[in-house]
This record gives sequence, structure tokens and C-alpha cells, in this order.
Amino acid sequence: MPIVESAYKPPFLFRNGFVSTVYSGLARRVNGLIQERERITLSDNDFLDLDWSYTKDTTNKVIVMLHGLEGNGQRPYMTGVAKLFNTHGVDAVCVNFRGCSGEPNLKYRSYHSGATEDLVDIINHLIDSKHYSEIYFHGISLGANMVLKYIGERRDVPTQIKGVVAVSVPCDLHGSCKELHTFKNRLYHNNFKKYLVNRLKIKQTQHTDRLSVKEINSINTLIDFDNIYTSRAHGFKDALDYYTQCSSLQFLPNIKIPTLIINALNDSFLSPECYPVKEAKANSYLHLEMPNHGGHVGFIQLKSYYYNEKRALEFFGINQD
Repeated sequence: MPIVESAYKPPFLFRNGFVSTVYSGLARRVNGLIQERERITLSDNDFLDLDWSYTKDTTNKVIVMLHGLEGNGQRPYMTGVAKLFNTHGVDAVCVNFRGCSGEPNLKYRSYHSGATEDLVDIINHLIDSKHYSEIYFHGISLGANMVLKYIGERRDVPTQIKGVVAVSVPCDLHGSCKELHTFKNRLYHNNFKKYLVNRLKIKQTQHTDRLSVKEINSINTLIDFDNIYTSRAHGFKDALDYYTQCSSLQFLPNIKIPTLIINALNDSFLSPECYPVKEAKANSYLHLEMPNHGGHVGFIQLKSYYYNEKRALEFFGINQD
């Protein structure tokens, strides 16, 4: 599919990628959304929590939001989508990945960029228990990579899944990881590492036979974290093997569901490989939009929903009246 020309034009101040990224992460608020929590049991007897919000009318449509690294179902980039779609006749479920809902999960493993087995359980739950005939996905960053991997790696994608919007996608995980380790991203890198290590310290007290305090103290970078925990806990040889197997880039040619990727050109988290121009041009189901501005998940429109949220509504063909 030809590359999509973007109509996104941010307010002047937010043309700067750093400003739009930080503002969206720290200052944005979404008010008035009422969520109800549902806990589901996964195939391995672990759990995760789903935060539901509903449209006022009966509907057969639901949108599923998948968060980024160390996110959760209450992040404004999740609740903003939920609120917008609720006002347009669509139920919404904000997924909290394992261990991200305020309570440690049971297993030593947790979540990662390619954990599509958990997505399978969520989708089966929606189809079997909720009876939705139209399921849409809005993935952010890590969650965006996960859903792209899911729809590209499987031949048995349920027919109920009608569309995917993936925002700020690190579809080449190794390339994105290297970007996060550069000086320009040191603030983000250190913040992610702090939260990941703090969460890992709690997990170590639950699974002292799997991980030592000494190993945790040796983590100085995100790559160290993935070498010491992510890869070992989830069956990969090392961090590089994890990045290689779980990057969604390799699965994009197989996608057969209408899919929109929105990656800003001034997103400092993304490497050149994270802009899949060749793959989009070769696949009629895959649309690639590359706005000049927006940073990482920072497609700001003041006194309004974010550009990517309204763009998802448009892309899915949901009535915007």
C-alpha cells in the first residue's frame, strides 16, 4: 500500500519531539471515564486484569488497548482511546499486562514485546465470554509491536478481528533498544530501568530460587535487564535472541488485516529500521503514516483527543457523527 500522507499538524510548542513525549507522559489527563476491572485466568494459571468501559448503547464492537513498557490500563494514552470510542458506540477494554495492574503476577515470567500467547487468551475471552463480532486493536509502543507480531505470525487470526492501529512501534526491537541507549535518550533509559529493576526486586522475593540480589544489582542498562531477566524468564537465549524473535518487522509481510502504523519521524526511540516503508509498499493491508512530529506517543491536539485516537476511529470506519 502506498505510504499514507499524514495530516497531523501539532501546536507550535509540540513540534519538538522531546516536549510532546514528556508532556504526553506526565501532564496529560483524561477525565470522566468510568472503568470496571475484570480478572481473567491465563492458560498457564497466571492472571491479568482488564479495565472495561462501555458505550451507553448495546454494541457488538469492542476496541482493545495494549500499553507500552511499564504502562497500565489507566495511562491517558489508553483511557483517551477508550473514552473516544465509548462516545462512538464501541465498548473498550484497557489491558494490563501481567504484573502491571498494581499487583505482582504469580509466575516468574511477566510480559514482553512478543508475548502473543497472552493476547490469544484475551481474544478467546472476548469471543467466548463477551460475544463481540467486531474486535479492533489500538497498540502503543511495546503493545503495538505485540499485536503486529500476533496478526503477522498466525494463519488462524479470528475473523472477528477487523483492524489494528499501531502507534510509535519499535518494530525492530534491537534497533530501538540501541536508540534508547544513546545519550539523547538517557533520561528515558534511566527511568525505564529504574521502574523495571524495582519491579524485579519484588519478583525476586517471590522467586528467590530463580534470581539473586547480586544479579539484580549488576543491571546497569536495559540490555542487561533483558539479558538477566527477560530472556531467561521467557525462553530466549539472551537479549539479542529475544529482540530477533519478537520484532514485528519480520511478520509485517504476512498481515492480512487492515492495519495502520503511525510512527513519527521525530520519535527518538525509533531506529531507521522501525519505519517499514518497503513492507508497507508491498502489502495492500498495511498502511504506514509517518508524521514529521509527534515524538513517542505525543500526537497532541489541544482541547481535543489526540490525533492517533481520532485517526484510529477514522481508519476503522467508525461513525464519527
